[in-house]
Amino acid sequence: MPKVIIIGGGIAGMAAAVHLKAGAKVHDKQVDVLVLEKGGRIGGKILTEKIGDYLVEAGPDSFLPEKVQALHLARQVGLEPELLPSNDEFKGTFIFSGGKLHTLPEGVMLMVPTMFWPMVKTSLISWPGKLRMGMEMFIPKRKQQGDESLASFVTRRLGRECLEKIAEPLVAGIHTSNPDNMSVMSTFPRFLQMEQKSGSLIHGMISAMKNRPHATLSGPAKARPGAPKMTYFMSFRKGMQELSEACVTFVGKENVRLNAGVKAIEPKGKGYAVVLENGETLEADHVMLGTAAYDAAEMIREFAPEPAEHMKKIDWSSSGNISLAFRRADLNVKLKGFGFIVPKIENRRINAATYSSIKWSYRAPDDLVMMRIFMGGGNREDLVYDLDDKQMIQTVLEELDVIVGLKANPQFSRIYRWNRAMPKYTVGHMDRMALLDRLIDIHPGLHLIGCSYKGIGIGGCVAESQIAAEKILKS
Repeated sequence: MPKVIIIGGGIAGMAAAVHLKAGAKVHDKQVDVLVLEKGGRIGGKILTEKIGDYLVEAGPDSFLPEKVQALHLARQVGLEPELLPSNDEFKGTFIFSGGKLHTLPEGVMLMVPTMFWPMVKTSLISWPGKLRMGMEMFIPKRKQQGDESLASFVTRRLGRECLEKIAEPLVAGIHTSNPDNMSVMSTFPRFLQMEQKSGSLIHGMISAMKNRPHATLSGPAKARPGAPKMTYFMSFRKGMQELSEACVTFVGKENVRLNAGVKAIEPKGKGYAVVLENGETLEADHVMLGTAAYDAAEMIREFAPEPAEHMKKIDWSSSGNISLAFRRADLNVKLKGFGFIVPKIENRRINAATYSSIKWSYRAPDDLVMMRIFMGGGNREDLVYDLDDKQMIQTVLEELDVIVGLKANPQFSRIYRWNRAMPKYTVGHMDRMALLDRLIDIHPGLHLIGCSYKGIGIGGCVAESQIAAEKILKS
């Protein structure tokens, strides 16, 4: 019976454990799985807290069901009845530009406009900017192969104004990176494919939309009879941590160890010895490293120095999010949509805000509004480190006053700081990961999973973990 030790109890590690347990039955195998988590809880950056009457998300508040691996995982661990759609009757995204909030024009898919009149009518983009975006259909496709920065790609195809007012703020919240060095091949490969196949992002996106089924989500991502409806973003009634906890139940609590930090991994026979920080040594045929790359590198540096050096070179960003709740009666403004985003060129101290209790049900009492505000993540990261809690809340309130006109005092606050929590996929990332894969392959039984390498977002992490787990099951 092969033994697999998974280091790291984030969503990547837990998804791998679930796939190994479920896949063992499919492959008619017996697999011994043990998850080691150095902290006192499972979930990694997924953390939901129930504080009084509030349900607060410290990390991601949702997943994308179009990334079907995440939806399949939720169904597999029995969470389909707990799926929670967003309150789409209130949906809408606003962008702060030139001192006021503008609606993101209808039909803009990420940064690509697909409808004529909404772009004509919007006050967000100047007329020269609109004309430049429309000229995208006549821009020849790039002849040279290889990666380029997102800033270069968007500016080349849609113009500088589109980059600064739409693309940068929209992607900053997902990737917490700087478009000037963000790899478009690693983060938006679909756009590169559209350019090469259709010669135009606008033509490619319109064609993709025409050819998709009429339902909002289709195939495996479509809601099944009797299940909650599917929206673009999905969560769970009791928060995202339900997913982590359901994975533990599926795998078995006896197969998950908390407060089990790993000091080093050493080759032993055809497998590995995993040395814990308390001096205990465990043996395994396969080891899956689901921690941040800089931590995983320290574990393997003695016997695999070359891949460890490559892993340590991956850059990271830090961010903070602040949850505040206000009495509805105290709000002096009407909050529109799900929230707003702030372009870097506006020189504000926050990046975005989500109206949590408007976007989701079961997050706060009806007479209160709870929101999450984001700072750092590639833009003014110094604030995450330099401000104490009181200063951070005061900064957020000052920014909400300027951006939304909100002047109320919060009834509740909660601050989360995430140090070196999101990897930056900079230009050339895919080539570097291909080299890292080859270096790791020299050590059979050693597997890298998690957001450090190829899996940005919950869906990406789950997908890469399942690929690695399937490789073990077929070995």
